[in-house]
Amino acid sequence: MNRGNELLAIGELATRTGLSVSAIRFYEAKGLVQALRTSGGQRRFLRSDIRRLSFALIAQQLGFTLQQIVGELDKLPQGRTPSAADWQRISGAFKRALDARIAALERTRDVLDGCIGCGCLSLTKCALYNRDDRAGLSGAGPRFALHGDWGGG
Repeated sequence: MNRGNELLAIGELATRTGLSVSAIRFYEAKGLVQALRTSGGQRRFLRSDIRRLSFALIAQQLGFTLQQIVGELDKLPQGRTPSAADWQRISGAFKRALDARIAALERTRDVLDGCIGCGCLSLTKCALYNRDDRAGLSGAGPRFALHGDWGGG
C-alpha cells in the first residue's frame, strides 16, 4: 500500500496530531477532515489529514477563525495527499493576512513606544489624542492605533 494513502484509525490520528479523539470528531463535523468508514463503521483517516489538522491548529494559534481555515482547506484536494503546489496555493492568502496583522502590530508597537512614559503631558502633541472626535468620523473603534491614522492633536 502507498504510504501516502495509508488509512489511520482515529486514535492513531489523535496520537500523531496531539489532539483528543473528541477534538478530531469536532473538526470532522466542521469539515476540516473527512473520515472514511470501514465495513464495521469505524472511522479511518488519510495520512494527509495529519497535515490538514496540524495546519488548522497553527492557523488557529495565529488567530484565524475556523470558518477561514475551512474555507482555505476546502481548496485542497480530497482523497489524495495535497502536493507542495496545493499547499502553496492556499498559503498565499494566509501570508497576506499575516503580513497585514504584522503591520498593524508594528504600528501599534511604534505608537506605544512613543506614548507610554513619553512625558509629553500635552494633548497638543499626543499622537493618540482624538480632539473633537475626528476618529469617530471614520468609524467605531480605536482608529488611530489599529489603522495607522495618526492625526494627533
